[in-house]
Amino acid sequence: MSKQIPQNYTDTNFEMSHKSTEDDEIDLRELFAVIWQGKWLIIAITAVFAVGSVLFALSQPNTYKSEALLSPADSEQSGGLSALAGQFGGLASMAGINLGGGGGVDKTQMAIEVAKSRQFTSQFIQKHKILADLMAAETWNMEADSISYDPELYDAQNQEWVREVNAPFKPEPSMQEAFKEFSQLISISTDKETGMVKVAVEHLSPTVAQQWVTWLIEDINLEMKQRDVAEAQRSTEFLQNQIAQTNVADIRTILYQLIEEQTKTIMFAEVRDEYVFKTIDPALVPEEKSGPKRALICVLGTMLGGMLAIMIVLIRHFVKKED
Repeated sequence: MSKQIPQNYTDTNFEMSHKSTEDDEIDLRELFAVIWQGKWLIIAITAVFAVGSVLFALSQPNTYKSEALLSPADSEQSGGLSALAGQFGGLASMAGINLGGGGGVDKTQMAIEVAKSRQFTSQFIQKHKILADLMAAETWNMEADSISYDPELYDAQNQEWVREVNAPFKPEPSMQEAFKEFSQLISISTDKETGMVKVAVEHLSPTVAQQWVTWLIEDINLEMKQRDVAEAQRSTEFLQNQIAQTNVADIRTILYQLIEEQTKTIMFAEVRDEYVFKTIDPALVPEEKSGPKRALICVLGTMLGGMLAIMIVLIRHFVKKED
């Protein structure tokens, strides 16, 4: 048997629901009314932010990006040592010699990580004497193709750092500071599908950007070449010492073949300048700026001012209402 709901109960619920809906509508109306009442304050604050964002965008100097497309060089010298390891690994282990396997770190990826390292970056900055262009450049003169430096940081006439900093920092930026700044200007990326490597540098001067990209490619090729040559020379010395200490003919044959492989590595490195990376598309002096995005700065600044102004108006209204 169904229980009958009292009529006054349903009427009460309907009235409460209707009242809640009316309250929501009143709140929305009140909200828009408050915004409309404070429209002049909103317009004023938004205008201030709009003008400020325009002035800020115009005060930012142009930056230029130079890029180079590289292809990993063929490792023609690799494979011989791995073949010997597979053929004579067991016999060589009897003599206490580890020939290694065919695996290992990809040389291209290693070169990229070396180029991003603190040690390589510090050597690069000091070798090419680019610390002032990196840390104190303020503007670029297009007609003279010259860089103007911030006088509060660097005295270009006397080539002396004059910036005022607190300890442990010194007037001349440290390599740790330079590394952080350089890391923001350089980008090295690899296309996973093609394996191509792109090196890019962004700077106030398009000439400097192009020069740095060229130097980076040359220096990383030279660095990896020197590392492999030094390793091959150390391996050759070790193998020669092992030959002098053994009389087993088979072991001596293996060691001579290993020395031959190390000699090939050294020869390959000496005759090839593009040791790790081959330049497919060299870096050019860019003619068009890459930044800043002045229109985007103005739009975001104006939107931020508008939202902040609306928040201020609403907060003021509800604070007064509670009082």
